[in-house]
Amino acid sequence: MQPDREKHPLDAVGGRVARRLANSTTRRSFIGTVGAALLALATKSQVTERADAAIPGTEPIKGNWFGFCGHYWTTGSCRGPYRLPRVDRLGKPLRPSDGRPVDDRGRLINDLGQPIDAAGNRLTDSVGTPLPAGPRTRICQDGVKARYNLNDAVLQGSWYRCCNGQIRKLWDCCSVSSRRINGDASVKGYCYGKRKVFCVVYYDTGVPC
Repeated sequence: MQPDREKHPLDAVGGRVARRLANSTTRRSFIGTVGAALLALATKSQVTERADAAIPGTEPIKGNWFGFCGHYWTTGSCRGPYRLPRVDRLGKPLRPSDGRPVDDRGRLINDLGQPIDAAGNRLTDSVGTPLPAGPRTRICQDGVKARYNLNDAVLQGSWYRCCNGQIRKLWDCCSVSSRRINGDASVKGYCYGKRKVFCVVYYDTGVPC
């Protein structure tokens, strides 16, 4: 079973609200205004650094913009095993193309966390010994903490869009850092308290829209 397809109480409660939010076009009013113009400019300027970066619905765009489903923002993605920061409901990495769980090296894993190939067979070394399980850390709460020494990094506010027939949640990885992953000043976004957005991940809820 794919982790990102599991029902989560918050997703269930927020389903109806999310559907309404998914039909809007702005996270902040000024983004909607800029986004309309940007859409025309970006139609032919999408960047695909990896094969899985071309997945419809979440595209890195030239000019330090990012977007999905016709909505655009400027904060960069949290660093993970793939260019696109798809996570399960716990914040752990998934392969963007199909939502299968992966470890920190981007290898597919089984239910025990052991690396496997596409057919589900254990990966082995050169002499046929099965490779041991590797770490699978939460991209925001663990990865950002370790990479950027931000001990307070946590997933907080989120916002929603209708993508490919289901609700997709963009999730803010928040910290008290005055700088975001881009290197410039951090923005408040939907973070709580004194935290601001450091980077973003996304979660496909499986809720139809």
